[in-house]
Order: sequence, then C-alpha cells, then structure tokens
Amino acid sequence: MMFTETTGNSHVAGVVRRHLLPLFIALAFGLAVHASRAEAQIIGDLEVNIPFQFHAGNAKLPAGEYRIHMLDSSDLTVMEITSADGSLSALFDVQEADSSSTPTKSELIFNKYGNRYFLAELFDEGNPSGSQVLESRYEKKVSQAASEPQAHVTAHRAGQRGH
Repeated sequence: MMFTETTGNSHVAGVVRRHLLPLFIALAFGLAVHASRAEAQIIGDLEVNIPFQFHAGNAKLPAGEYRIHMLDSSDLTVMEITSADGSLSALFDVQEADSSSTPTKSELIFNKYGNRYFLAELFDEGNPSGSQVLESRYEKKVSQAASEPQAHVTAHRAGQRGH
C-alpha cells in the first residue's frame, strides 16, 4: 500500500514562486536601466568658449570661457557653470536627453530666439545620452514670440585641447 501526503504548503510555495520570479526579474531590469541612465549623462567637467551672451537656467551670462559640471550632491539633476576666472557661477536644472546619433564631439546646444541664446542641451563626445536644460519661465515667454534654429558650440573635456 502506498501513501501520498498532500499539504497545502507545497501549493502555496508554487504560487509564491510563480509570482515572485517575474517580480524579481522586473526589479533587476529596473535597477539595471536606472544604473545605466545615471551613468549616461555628462560626468566630469566640460570646458567651452561661448562666443555670445546667453542664459543658463535663470542666469544671464556674458560671452566667454566656462567650465560646466554636474553638481555632486544633485542626483544628476543640477549642473553648475562657472566662468574660467571663477568670478561668475550659476546653477541650472537638467534632465536626461538622448541624441538621435552618437555625437562625434562634445557640444552645447542653444535655443536661439532673435538675439537671445538659451542653453538647451549638453552632449559628451561618443555618448548619445546627455543633459537637457529645463526651460526657465523667461525662455518660455521669449520662445512664444519667435523661433529660430539652434546654435551649436563645441566643448572639450577639462584638460584637453585641440579636438
């Protein structure tokens, strides 16, 4: 005579495994995507010579040489731009941006409305993911009046010249 014992626990364990496995896979995928996105934006300093007066966030800055970097404690949502001599500095909010192609050089992209330039996007050489500057209230107001093509300004990694 053969005895078979059935317990409710084996059924519960099967249900738990069946529901936890997809949840675990989704969690692992989410962490992998989040980690790669965090690394995708501009990391380190970019140096750039901007040949015109411009706006970065709520700040209006004169033409000149600048250094731009992510603010360390900002979770990749705030960047700082500082003049080469250190006399001017401004913070501006950013979010991730994707380029339609991999940039062959580091560059800043400005929205141009009449004779006003607004920093719009930043991309690092070889990386299709960069940073998009969130529009200020002033830019929104100006952009409703006129729209012209964007202006591109080449940047380079701090300490590198001649690219």
